[in-house]
Amino acid sequence: MKSFLRRAGMESGAAEEVAQEVMILLWRKAEHFDPSRAGAATWVFAIARNARIDHARRAKGLPPQPEPEPEAAPSAETLTLAAEQAARLRGAIAELGPEQKQIVQLFFFSDTPHAAIASALDLPLGTVKSRIRLAMAKLRSSLGEVP
Repeated sequence: MKSFLRRAGMESGAAEEVAQEVMILLWRKAEHFDPSRAGAATWVFAIARNARIDHARRAKGLPPQPEPEPEAAPSAETLTLAAEQAARLRGAIAELGPEQKQIVQLFFFSDTPHAAIASALDLPLGTVKSRIRLAMAKLRSSLGEVP
């Protein structure tokens, strides 16, 4: 649970605190778990995600939002299709040039804003935006999507 929260961007101490809150919530809400609606892992991680969001709102002084119901666990077919699409995307990204690949990884996978990428790579903002646009066009072409 703590590593899931850490990967979501939380500090170690805050992740540990929220993980403990999640365990207490799971204990208190155990009778509400319905295996016909979602798998146990989906239910647990949905509660963890909501607790992380509530923690961030408390830190900013925003009121917590009511918890949405967890979605049903994806089917094996859905998981297989997602894995195939991910493999195709990894292959298409591997075909990009090093500059475009670096910017795509920073923007899409690290969720870094354009301005921060420009600053980190010492590039003009327009160059960063152009490289992202060109990389997206190449990815669409590689994946057989219509631009």
